[in-house]
Amino acid sequence: MKLSMGDLIQIGLPPAATRRPEWLKVRIPSGENYFDLKRLMRGLSLHTVCESARCPNIGECWQHRTATFMILGELCTRRCSFCAVPKGKPAGEVDWAEPERVADAAAGMDLKYVVVTSVDRDDLKDGGSTIFARTIEALRARIPACQVEVLIPDFRGSDAALETVLRARPSVLNHNIETVPRLYPVARRGSQYERSLRLLRRSREIDPAIPTKSGLMAGLGETFEELAAVLADLARTKVDIVTIGQYLRPSGEQLPVARFYSPEEFAELKRVGERAGIRHVESGPLVRSSYHAHEQTQKLSQ
Repeated sequence: MKLSMGDLIQIGLPPAATRRPEWLKVRIPSGENYFDLKRLMRGLSLHTVCESARCPNIGECWQHRTATFMILGELCTRRCSFCAVPKGKPAGEVDWAEPERVADAAAGMDLKYVVVTSVDRDDLKDGGSTIFARTIEALRARIPACQVEVLIPDFRGSDAALETVLRARPSVLNHNIETVPRLYPVARRGSQYERSLRLLRRSREIDPAIPTKSGLMAGLGETFEELAAVLADLARTKVDIVTIGQYLRPSGEQLPVARFYSPEEFAELKRVGERAGIRHVESGPLVRSSYHAHEQTQKLSQ
């Protein structure tokens, strides 16, 4: 979806920022571990959000042998205009062998902390929640000491789907709020701000022992005050961990960057969130939902 300046003005977004600051420049992915992991993923027919979403941290994370597995295929049934994950109608049946392949890969990498996410699967009655649960169970059976964080879709507000995931006892239940309410009709078509907040609140109500987590992007056209208001909402929802990072346009098909936030502004957002009552806020230009995820969880117990 290529947008002209006229389009941006019509939907209430500022013109695009053009020059990427120095603090957002990253190295081209390389290194033996990076290429080993790439071969392992392809050999097991697995997808990673690191590749599908064109994450800027892929080189660093893969070199350290950490990755976020993306289950339930590579086609998303929603059309979020900030996201590079391919969109469309998934073909064929659910791959019920996928959880075991994820466990095989995690064991082959000798992982101690695994993040599992998925595309949106609104075509499935359970939203894919059963595969999430089976993946958690397969990982625990194969690597008993491994912590498993799940980054789940909203399951269209289904408590039954959420309960299916929580019964499998993930180490962290993550669902990204992504942006401010005003920008949902533009950036998150098919999703609802209040529905996402409710999912996080219901997770705490169903199983208070499982920490909750959410993530935000800065730079889509929101104001600093709007970001602060979302942090206050997440604090009232008793979310334990929040990540905040700079939105970077994956390609010319997605929404342009409205502006680049400085490292000092990200530091202030961290202070705002933690003053509001969020236990840990990871905030920085290159922060992503799964970036240093194991360290974020460790900080909750400090």
